[in-house]
Amino acid sequence: MTVDPESSVPDPRPGAPDPATSAALAAAPEGPLAPGTGTWVVLPTYNEADNLPGISAAILEALPGATLLVVDDGSPDGTGELADGLAGQDSRIRVRHRAAKQGLGRAYLDGFGEALRGGAAVVVQMDADWSHDPAALPALIGPIETGRADLVIGSRYAAGGAVTDWGVGRRLVSRGGSMFARLVLRLGPRDLTGGFKAWRAGTLVAVPFDGVRAGGYVFQIEMTYRASRLGARVVEVPITFRDRRVGQSKMSRRIVVEALFVVVGLRWDELRGHGATRPPGLATMTSAAVDSAASAERSTGPASPTPSEDDATPSGR
Repeated sequence: MTVDPESSVPDPRPGAPDPATSAALAAAPEGPLAPGTGTWVVLPTYNEADNLPGISAAILEALPGATLLVVDDGSPDGTGELADGLAGQDSRIRVRHRAAKQGLGRAYLDGFGEALRGGAAVVVQMDADWSHDPAALPALIGPIETGRADLVIGSRYAAGGAVTDWGVGRRLVSRGGSMFARLVLRLGPRDLTGGFKAWRAGTLVAVPFDGVRAGGYVFQIEMTYRASRLGARVVEVPITFRDRRVGQSKMSRRIVVEALFVVVGLRWDELRGHGATRPPGLATMTSAAVDSAASAERSTGPASPTPSEDDATPSGR
């Protein structure tokens, strides 16, 4: 299924649940649901034609009940057209075409909005280059499905996590960036720069998309910061991160500089009283209340943010 960007409303979240998703759930046979039912996996792509067929198959093998949303930024190598072909062969795959490359963060926000409009209960974000192992998906969404977390980070730096195929310089940049952000923003998670995450839909709804300033990889830091300040319970599960199998890394010096400026800017805004803070009354909200508010927002439009209980990982608020 191909999604037409022009049909979207300006705010990515309002709107009734997607009729196709509702119809599929209504028509599902009685009995145990397939793993991943209600989960949408958002997969941004740019020149990933060599990786897309394999990674798509592996994602849907790990979570047979999930919906895979490919968000392609007008890849010149034909990734978007390839995704359309895959979607024509498998109704679980959807494609959102964007006119041009506008940054990883914007692609994710666009995909998040589409997933929420589609009625997702859990939204996963991951890379298309095999650096995030699809086999880890059940473990990633597990803490949300069992009600223990609102945001789960696939962590390279938690106990049991690892990184392979990286040189010393890349390791220093990644780990140093996480440590810097953790210190400046007073956050608990050890891996703040990683992009393998699972979100409870209600928590994602509570994050104001229009306030997110980061367009590149620092988007990962900013989203965790905003969720933590809203009271989300953040859990890390260990993963092994491997460098991309095919193609070239999109990391650059500009991305590193952007990360430094955005992190300092977020803390500066907070010190001046303009940062992301938990609105009064949210500390006692339960996960059920969060999801109830998310469901109401999808049917009636944006509501007041309603994230859930205190972080499982201290945010240092």
